Amino acid sequence: MNLNNIAIVLVRPDESRNIGAVCRAMANNDLSDLRIVGRRSDYDDERVRILAIHAAPLWEQARFFDSITAATADCVFSAGTTRRRGKKRKGKLLLPEEFARQAASVTGDAAVGGKVAAVFGNERTGLTDDELLECTMGVTIPSSEQFASLNLSHAVQIIAYHLFREQALISPGSVPVPLSRLDRTVTRIADSLQKIGFFSVTGRPDMEQFWRMILSRAALSEGEAAYVEKIFDKAAGLAHKNQQA
Repeated sequence: MNLNNIAIVLVRPDESRNIGAVCRAMANNDLSDLRIVGRRSDYDDERVRILAIHAAPLWEQARFFDSITAATADCVFSAGTTRRRGKKRKGKLLLPEEFARQAASVTGDAAVGGKVAAVFGNERTGLTDDELLECTMGVTIPSSEQFASLNLSHAVQIIAYHLFREQALISPGSVPVPLSRLDRTVTRIADSLQKIGFFSVTGRPDMEQFWRMILSRAALSEGEAAYVEKIFDKAAGLAHKNQQA
């Protein structure tokens, strides 16, 4: 497990002190890549530092983005944390230990490996359906049905601890493509399927979301992504040729 390849993404957190507590939880588990969907100016620097204590450098080095998609563009896959299930909430949700195993298989060692993001929603609302759709998988932390909601920093601590404990060094053998590159493959697949009339125009977003989730789990290399594109391009070409025959 290369913990340097793990990104913790906070989506528009409400409370500055919670960001400081998250920094401390990350430092406890050797994580250092903090990304925030929002603006630095929205937060009180002093209140962040009160709870961050010696982990304040993580706050100083944090990067800010306009969306989850932008914050995770360089990642192989992104896992949105949620306690709610539903049609639009990724179906099967991974447990923290399952997520950690998948992350270990992708992040590799210090020399090779791809990045993985763990995404956490706002303290009051969690991740919305639309925000969770920007992630490629979901992960849930089991808790009491009578009091299921976790403090933001506690949720980060649990996920970070499982990542820290997943010490098996698993090298993928090649560098997986990031989501920004994978989206090109998904577009090519959807273009090909649309050309052969596999779905109507209105069905395209769901189809793209499906392939994005499936292929991100596969951690494709550049060569594999290109090969998948060729397969679908050729299938669309053969379908067109047969239609003209």
